Parts: sequence; C-alpha cells; structure tokens
Amino acid sequence: MSAIPALSSAQLNKRIISVVIFTFFCYLSIGLPLAVLPGYVHNQLGYSTFIAGLIISLQYFATLISRPQAGRYADLLGPKKVVLMGLVLCGASGLFSILAVMFSTPLTSLILLAIGRVMLGLGESLTATGSILWGINIVGTTQSARVISWNGVATYLAMAMGAPLGVMLNAAFGIPGFAGLIVLMAVFGFWLASRRPAVVVTTGQRIPFNQVFSRIWPYGLCLGLGTIGFGVIATFITLYFASHGWRGAAFSLTLFSAGFVAMRLVFSNFISRFGGLRVSACSFAIECVGLLIIWQAHSSLVVDIGAFLTGSGFSLIFPALGVEAIRQVAPQNQGSALGLYSAFLDFGLGITGPVAGLLIGRWSIDTVYLAAAVVVAFALVVIMRLRLRAGAAVEN
Repeated sequence: MSAIPALSSAQLNKRIISVVIFTFFCYLSIGLPLAVLPGYVHNQLGYSTFIAGLIISLQYFATLISRPQAGRYADLLGPKKVVLMGLVLCGASGLFSILAVMFSTPLTSLILLAIGRVMLGLGESLTATGSILWGINIVGTTQSARVISWNGVATYLAMAMGAPLGVMLNAAFGIPGFAGLIVLMAVFGFWLASRRPAVVVTTGQRIPFNQVFSRIWPYGLCLGLGTIGFGVIATFITLYFASHGWRGAAFSLTLFSAGFVAMRLVFSNFISRFGGLRVSACSFAIECVGLLIIWQAHSSLVVDIGAFLTGSGFSLIFPALGVEAIRQVAPQNQGSALGLYSAFLDFGLGITGPVAGLLIGRWSIDTVYLAAAVVVAFALVVIMRLRLRAGAAVEN
C-alpha cells in the first residue's frame, strides 16, 4: 500500500498519532512500576536485590521471546486485533499488581507480581508491534519511517513520564495507585482502539520465520549493536557520576532524551529523502562520538554534551534500519519482519547490563563507554558494507 498523496504532513501525523497513542498507553504502563517494584520486593516482601531485579527483568524476557510471534499474529489477524489483545494484557498486569498487595504471604505476592510482569511483556510485544503495523497500513509504506519515528517518540515520552509519576502515585496511594491507572488506561485504550477502523489484512504467501530472519538479520544486528550505547547510559550513568564525585546524572539522562526526541521530530523525514542506510551510518557516527566524549570526560558538563550526542545519534537508528528491514519482505510478511527486527533491540538491552557489569568489575566504569563506542563503530562498518552491497546491486 502506498501513502495517499493528498494528505498533508499534518494530516499524516494526525492519523499516525491516532494509532501510536496505544504505544504511549503501553509504555506508560511499563514506566509506572519501574522505580517502585524493586523496592517493594526487597524492602516489603523481604527478598534479595537479585530477586527484585529478576521481577523487573521478567517483562523484558517475555517481550524478547514474544516479539516475533506478535509480528506474525499482526500479519494473520490484522494489527487492530493484536493491539486490542496487547492492551488487555497490559491491563491484566495492573490487576495482578493490585492482587499482589492484597495477599499477606510474600511468596504469593511475588508470584502474582511475576505473572503480571510476564503479561506486561507480552502486552508490550503485541501493542507496540501492532501499533506500528497499523500506522503503516493507514498511511502507506512510503511513510514507514514517519510511523516508526512517531512510535518511538510515544515510547520514550511515556517512559520518561512513567517512572516519576509511578513514584508519586505510590507515595500517595501505594501500589494500587499506579496499578489502578494501568487498568484504567487499558480500558480506555481498548475502547478507543475498538472505535478505530481496522485495516484489510494483506493476503499472499507467508514465508517461514527462518526466511524472514535471513533477510532482516543484518539490520537487526546493527540495531542491537547501536542499542548498547543507550543501554550503558540508561543503566550506568548514575554510577559513572558517583565514581567521579559529580552530581547531575539525572540531567544527563534528560539531555539524552531531549536529543533523542528532537532528532525524531525534526529529522525523521531525512530517512525517506536520503535512505535508511545513509541516515543510520550518520547516526552511528554521531552516537560513537558521543560515547567517546563520555569516556574521556573530565567534568559533568562534558558528559552532558556526550549524552546529548549519544541520544541524538541513537534516535534515528531504529526507524532508519526498520524501513530497510521491512523492505526485504512482501507486505503480508512485514509484521513478522518487524517483530524479529525489534527483538534485536530487546536482546541488545538484555545483554548490556551483565556484560557491562563484567567489564566494570575487571577494569573501571569508564571502560564501558569506550567498549560501547567500539561496538557502535563496528555497527557503522557493517552498515557501510551494506551500502556498498546495495550500490553494487543497483549497478548490476
């Protein structure tokens, strides 16, 4: 399907936002418990910090495992049905969190929380993947980069709002405060999505997962490698500041997010103008420079500059490479391609913590930013090879 030429940029954005709002609801549901549940599991239920971290990680594992299937379901059932199922699961995670605080037995509470985290991970896969595919179908594949970019803005805006809002609601009402909001958002989102027109499911031959994977894996690999830069900042910037005796780590995270959102809003049209490979190559270069600046920083101000550049560089990688990935398959297989491609992001975030932790234990916390820069530079090399291969294919 191609975009309708008569639609203005504002009209296109309005249509896209009408769908990616469900991504916003989903990731706000993810952000709300992030800063609260570890403390609840450790301090109130009495479990170790390892168990507290594991409860949070269950959601990521569930997302990683279910992403490809979410894309396949979107191809088969249509993105609207997949989004509706995802919102139900997000709402169910809030219900299980409420149930968890109603039981006095710590083990029962922990199990209920774990079930809720798994449901939230499954809900994320279905809602986020379905929303992107829904958006692409209503505005056309030529606007894929715009859809993916707006979806990313919704994601990071929701995550940025979710954590502090969750802390505030927990302080005022306890866990039922933010969990109740998750349920209400799911109900409202389900009602809103049910009123949106569904798109026609594209018919045709659906190729097996292994064939989809063989076509998109280079783009997914580069996405996963680029995600490492985001991971080391999100996970270790607070410890990095503390190791140098500096203050203001939260401001660096804010600047990272500001660079990310600004690039998505201002330069996402560059993907359709210059191509995903060229834009991703520039993005990797900027991200690499930002990480090297953080590695060699001698003041918090320099770290702030590096964080802003890293966020700016990372911003367009997902949509730029995502456009190239879904181009490798027919429309009836694009959901599977998008799900498999997104799983590389989940995997990159999943391995960043433990691998970077090993590096810190062996050398120093500064080293993780050098290592991340090297990984991003390797992704840039892979992208350059893909560009050369694409150029050779055009000439032939």
